[in-house]
Amino acid sequence: MEHVEIGKVYRHFKGNYYFVENVGRHSETKEVMVIYKPLYERDDDCYIWVRPEKMFLEEIPPRSDNITGQKHRFELVEDLKIDYTKI
Repeated sequence: MEHVEIGKVYRHFKGNYYFVENVGRHSETKEVMVIYKPLYERDDDCYIWVRPEKMFLEEIPPRSDNITGQKHRFELVEDLKIDYTKI
């Protein structure tokens, strides 16, 4: 996985799902940033998140909180029943 796909849903290794709104560039470093939002209720913090694409797609070491058994921090979800691009 080399690049994030805009308009797609990704699962975090801790199990939650996120919708990728867009990508952008950091104004100073020109680093590619992923703009994404959670697909679950958030009461106490922001609704839109930004993370460097390199970190978004990075491999993670074995961890006890990796409940999905994923190799990467975020992985593209292929088998969704809901089309989140229409929400």
